[in-house]
Amino acid sequence: MDIGAFQQLIEQRYGKRDRERGTPGTFMWFIEEVGELATALHGEDQANKEEEFADVFAWLCTLANINDVDIEKACEKYIDEGRVEGFK
Repeated sequence: MDIGAFQQLIEQRYGKRDRERGTPGTFMWFIEEVGELATALHGEDQANKEEEFADVFAWLCTLANINDVDIEKACEKYIDEGRVEGFK
């Protein structure tokens, strides 16, 4: 599955509820998941790390959806290094 397809899947399954929650509430859920990922990264449980990476990405897609951002399109700037200002 590519990024666009995953983002669309998240929209289909959760879009209505996500929009009702709005950006501020969704951002708080996203940050909570980032915290869980930070904790997982300090451990040795690979399955937990994978689960938390997936959760963070799913919530990032939710934020993108409710803010009308196509993540796959937004990431195109990384395809051509010359297009990213300040890219190291």
